[in-house]
Amino acid sequence: MVDSDAVTNGIFSFFIPGLGQAIEGYKVRGVILFIIAVAISATFIYFHLNQTMHYIVSIVYGLIAGYDAYRLY
Repeated sequence: MVDSDAVTNGIFSFFIPGLGQAIEGYKVRGVILFIIAVAISATFIYFHLNQTMHYIVSIVYGLIAGYDAYRLY
């Protein structure tokens, strides 16, 4: 049986990486994941890299962060 809080934390972390971890009590881990997400976005924006690749990398990173938040519950 899947706990709804675990799924909710996973969804939160998919959209805002680190939020699900912070809600679960892993605040430092959540902040680190959020800073990494911002750094990835800033790198793609600053260097004018391919926008499609930015979307793909952001979605993959969101999936990783979401799974991590789900697993922590």
